[in-house]
Amino acid sequence: MKPRRIAYVLNIFPKISETFIAGELAELRRRGVEIRILSLLPPRDEPRHDLVARAGLDQLVTYDPLAFSRIIREFQPDLIHAHFAKEATQKARELSLEFGIPYCFTAHGYDIHRKPPSDFYDRALAAGAVITVSESNANYISQTFGVPKSHINIIPCGVDTSVFSPVPTHDKQSEQALIVCIARLVEVKNLNLLLHACAVLRSRSVPFHCVLAGDGPLRSPLLQRRRSLDLDDVVEMPGAVDQSQVLHYWQRASLGVLTSDNEGMPLCLMEAAACGVPVVATAVGGVPELVQNGVTGILCRRGDPKDIADALELLITDRELNTKMRCAARHRAEQQFSVQRQVNELQRVWAQALQQVPV
Repeated sequence: MKPRRIAYVLNIFPKISETFIAGELAELRRRGVEIRILSLLPPRDEPRHDLVARAGLDQLVTYDPLAFSRIIREFQPDLIHAHFAKEATQKARELSLEFGIPYCFTAHGYDIHRKPPSDFYDRALAAGAVITVSESNANYISQTFGVPKSHINIIPCGVDTSVFSPVPTHDKQSEQALIVCIARLVEVKNLNLLLHACAVLRSRSVPFHCVLAGDGPLRSPLLQRRRSLDLDDVVEMPGAVDQSQVLHYWQRASLGVLTSDNEGMPLCLMEAAACGVPVVATAVGGVPELVQNGVTGILCRRGDPKDIADALELLITDRELNTKMRCAARHRAEQQFSVQRQVNELQRVWAQALQQVPV
């Protein structure tokens, strides 16, 4: 039986960098699932995706942790779900114990690799199901924390492929190439690598313009690095952008890029694929499960600016290859990475978790 009422526990909602959560919640509401959102912290002073208000999600949030028990008592959810294995999952587990309602959680990236909870194994075994976004993550969870693979479900995040879609335009490749990177300005994204690759491209007289959209603690040093590499006129850094702006960039892009040192299953690359944009990305974490090397994009060595620059140059100059990859990327996004497919799988896992609850 699919649950009809779900309480979500989140660390911060809404959050500009967690579009995948808003998209998941919006699709559940579209299907008639009742939702309540328990946010441990208030939202930051940052742009907000239009989707949040459009789906009425901003009307379903409680920000007072002291009121969470009352909300659960009144709402009587079938199941509690948390995103990220840390604070949100801890609170979901506490509410589960208090009310005898099963909980599940989705593990993503930093909560596994960089800052996992010390009792990850206990949280996982107590959960009705553990979900993660890539096979790479699932293997890491099993090997590092000892969680049985049978208890881990792989469900990549999804994008709305009816919104993120190619637009008929004049030949983008007749213009100066537009390289797009949507990323938080944090260490794991290794955006210095992107800037150095852009410097290599410029030294080769490759015509391009790059948009590096996002915000974070490394904004100031990245601006300084951009200046020191004499890239101010070719690398644009507009800061945090909402979903409509992200869509605008992807629908104009000639190609996308992501230079991370580690990743779970990056939503930005799914959005690019859905818009028919081939990408260059480092072969880390779940990225090789998303990008088919030589088919929908090019995978590169971690930390190698020349390798990134070579791949970018190839997709800028080889128009036939770029066009083939555009079609392949869109097809793969429709088949594998739609939010509809994601929520189908999520509801299936939840139903199985409820079946295991003693009557």
